[in-house]
Amino acid sequence: MVEKKAVDLGDLRNRIDQIDQSICLAISERASLMRDVLEAKKAEGTAAAFRPEREAQVLRAIGERNPGPLANEVMTRLFREIMSACLAQQVPLKVAYLGPEGTFTHQAVLKQFGHAVRALGVATIEDVFTDVEQGHADLGVVPVENSTEGAVNNTLDMFVSSPLKICGEVDLAIHHNLLSSSDKLSGIERVYAHPQALAQCRGWLHEHLPETERIAVASNAEAARRVQHLSEAAAIASEEAATLYGLNTLASRIEDQHDNTTRFLVIGSRMFPASGKDRTSLLLAAHDRAGALYDLLQPLARRNVSMTRIESRPSKRGKWDYVFFVDVLGHAEDEPLRLAIDELRSVASKVKVLGSYPAAIF
Repeated sequence: MVEKKAVDLGDLRNRIDQIDQSICLAISERASLMRDVLEAKKAEGTAAAFRPEREAQVLRAIGERNPGPLANEVMTRLFREIMSACLAQQVPLKVAYLGPEGTFTHQAVLKQFGHAVRALGVATIEDVFTDVEQGHADLGVVPVENSTEGAVNNTLDMFVSSPLKICGEVDLAIHHNLLSSSDKLSGIERVYAHPQALAQCRGWLHEHLPETERIAVASNAEAARRVQHLSEAAAIASEEAATLYGLNTLASRIEDQHDNTTRFLVIGSRMFPASGKDRTSLLLAAHDRAGALYDLLQPLARRNVSMTRIESRPSKRGKWDYVFFVDVLGHAEDEPLRLAIDELRSVASKVKVLGSYPAAIF
């Protein structure tokens, strides 16, 4: 029987120290190069630091090169923070989101941009659009759909008239928790939450708190703030909100669907070039005639453009008049989609390219 060689713990720690030093030097060199890039952009008059297509290409390459044992998602998250810190050496990106601090939209901001971003919490989705349009924020992040409850109509409606473009998307797993200043479920008389959260936890609330009043508020973080000093009330919110507002967790992961995911959009003032794996969002309106929706979809089908989502919303132009929000794979500059959009302009009463942007990585 071959004896196993004893592990020298001191030697392992020395090797880790050497690797840490190498990592530190490499990050410092990357930060210096990024500073040079920012200065070069400024000299060329192209000072916009945010380039979603470039960031997506870098992060995808990290996943492809990752040898393990860390999962791609973990490795990508680490590099996102490095990129965030390097980008913030001059002026951090200002990103507006549905606040206050601790909302799921806030989490989406940090997932997409890292913790070196300057996150600006605002009261409503409309305020996010306004802050970006008026230049108070460089970018905004808004929820657009949930895998359990469907579309976020406030967001869709804003795109009808807003000049802003979609320049990114973020998928975030949503886990709801019941939080309270009390440590007992039995004394809870009211539950505060965003309407979407109440809907996503409808089954759990019916089973465990059937007589409890449910009160809709602007955000889950606002719900957590409200119940800080109300022992008879609880909020549905994130683990981060429990920490921020000093609340007890009475129940964890109370969402009815445990793969519950919300998709968020990054909005800004311009579109960006293709990243190689993109999605495009269109707003379409049809003429009032038989087969009008068929006419809208035919140009996409003929060119094998894959449609991933379609939603209808009132156009606000007249009674029973609707617009369609369509998501397709590809970038508006890709020839098949470009030709399809050109044809759509001849058959639709309105065609608006809301944005082409890198598909969510994780």
